[in-house]
Amino acid sequence: MDDARADIRLVEIASLGERLAALRLCEATALAAVRSSLERHGQLSALTLFVEPSGLEILDGFKRVRAARALGWSTMLARIDDVGAIDAKVRVCELHDRRGLTELEEAWLVRSLYRDDGLGQPEIARRMSRHKSWVWRRLMLVESLDAAVQADVRLGLLMPRAAVAVARLPRGNQTAASSVVMRRGLTVRQTELLVQDVLLLADAAARAEQLTQYLDAPILGRKPGLRATRDARNEADWMSGDVAKIRDLAGRLEARLLATPLGTLAPGAAEILHDALVRLSPVLRALDGAIHAATGREDAA
Repeated sequence: MDDARADIRLVEIASLGERLAALRLCEATALAAVRSSLERHGQLSALTLFVEPSGLEILDGFKRVRAARALGWSTMLARIDDVGAIDAKVRVCELHDRRGLTELEEAWLVRSLYRDDGLGQPEIARRMSRHKSWVWRRLMLVESLDAAVQADVRLGLLMPRAAVAVARLPRGNQTAASSVVMRRGLTVRQTELLVQDVLLLADAAARAEQLTQYLDAPILGRKPGLRATRDARNEADWMSGDVAKIRDLAGRLEARLLATPLGTLAPGAAEILHDALVRLSPVLRALDGAIHAATGREDAA
C-alpha cells in the first residue's frame, strides 16, 4: 500500500456515510475499473474519512467503497482526517488537485459551500486557494444549468464537458439541447458548435424550433439503436474542432486588424505582417471554396 501511515485503521464499510457523494460523479466505466483493480490487486490506497455526529463519512474513496460492497467486502483500510464538513469539502479539491475534478464537480462543491454552509464567495476563494472570479464562474455554471441536465450527467448519459457547453444556453433551451446531444451521440466539440449555432438565433421560439429540428431529423448512416463507429465520430470530431478553432482565430484576427492598422506598427513589423496576410488570403479563399463544395450553399462564407 502507498499510505503506510500510523493513523490507518480497518473500518466497517457497511455503515460509512456518503453525504459528499452528491458532489462527485461516479461513472459506470470508472466504477467497473475500480472493481477490477480490487479483484486483481486488492486495496492499494486507503480511504479518507471524516467524523460527523451521525458517524464516519467518506471524504475520498466513493468508487472503492461501492466496488468493495459489490464484491462482498465488509472492511477496508482508511485514515480519518480531523476536519469538519466544510473543510472536508475543501479537502476533496486538495486531494484531487493533480488528478482533477470536472468543472461541474468543482461547481457542485462551490455551491454546497455557498448555499449549504453559508460561506461568502471571498471566503470560499480563500479556503480553496482560488481567485474570486474562479469561484464566481463555478457558481454561475451550476446555478444556470438546468437540474434535468445535471441529472443526465449524474446518470452518465451526458459528458460533464458537454453539460458545461449546454449551460451557455438559456435554461429553457437546455433540456432540448441535452436531448439532441444524447440522441445524436455528439462529441464535446460538436456540442460546442451546436450551442454556438443556437445562440446565433434571435429569440427563444427560433432556438426551440431549431433544437426540435435537430432532435427530430433522421440520423443518416446509422441503424436504429446503434451508435456511430469510433472512426466516423473521430473524423467528425476533428473537423468540428477545426471549425471551432478557425472561428475563434478569425474573430480575434479581425478584431486586431481593425483595432491596429498596419500603418501604426513599426516598419519592420508591418512588412512581416503584410507578407503573412498576403500569404493567408489564398488559403482562406481555398477554404471558402471547400466549404461551398461541402455544403452546397452560396452563403457558406
